[in-house]
Amino acid sequence: MELYQFRHSAFCEKVRLLLSAKQLSYRVIEVTPGIGQVELFRLSGQRQVPVLKDGADVVADSTTIAQFLEEAYPEPPLIPEQSGARALALLLEDWADTSLATGVRMALLQAASHDPILRKALLPSATPAPLKGLVGAMPADLLGGVGQVFGRGSREQLLASLEHLSQLVREDDHLVDDVLSIADLAVAAQLYHLKFPASAGVELRQRGVPGIVDNPLLEPLFSWRDGIYRKACRGLQEESGHRPPQSPGQTTAGSARDPGPSAR
Repeated sequence: MELYQFRHSAFCEKVRLLLSAKQLSYRVIEVTPGIGQVELFRLSGQRQVPVLKDGADVVADSTTIAQFLEEAYPEPPLIPEQSGARALALLLEDWADTSLATGVRMALLQAASHDPILRKALLPSATPAPLKGLVGAMPADLLGGVGQVFGRGSREQLLASLEHLSQLVREDDHLVDDVLSIADLAVAAQLYHLKFPASAGVELRQRGVPGIVDNPLLEPLFSWRDGIYRKACRGLQEESGHRPPQSPGQTTAGSARDPGPSAR
């Protein structure tokens, strides 16, 4: 099994959590900007990540991958069978992948516009060093338009949603019923960019969006997120933090990039 990914894509993080929760072994193929998009297109008929290859099956889109894994590897179940719980879990997954993802992405871009270290660290690992240096050296005022797009109203809406979530997870370990589900994994994956977990690497861990990463009202939410990681990883540790297990033979494809808003 192979996962074509961009390491810091929240939707790839979602698939890694799914694979880990299913206790499935897989090989990571890190996708980088450039000509490799052609390779990914030849494989999957499109250029977005994540893409999962399992034998003859090639599946794109994190939601479609989740459904594929549930059918091909039903244990442990991550999509509830009971109709009401199933509907709620899928609704929360869709909300995380759309509304929450949009708010998180804009907040991250706004933070990165003022943080050259964050801008450089988020680039794919195979990005040429001169380009990384150029991106890091860009003046913040050239990126100021991001802040205008993500205005105060949008930020307040995101904060309100996060505070509601924080209150919700204070009372329950899981968002649906009393077991780990796709809802938990989808929401946890989107929180990746707001406060980076240890698995994001030395440059990024504990960094995030100012006003969110250091907001005491949201501490229960990020503690819950870290707990979901531990449950999905079944106690396995990689590097200095909890992350979904990856096969030792990580490969770099000359390949595609994280396509941003359209990736799911």
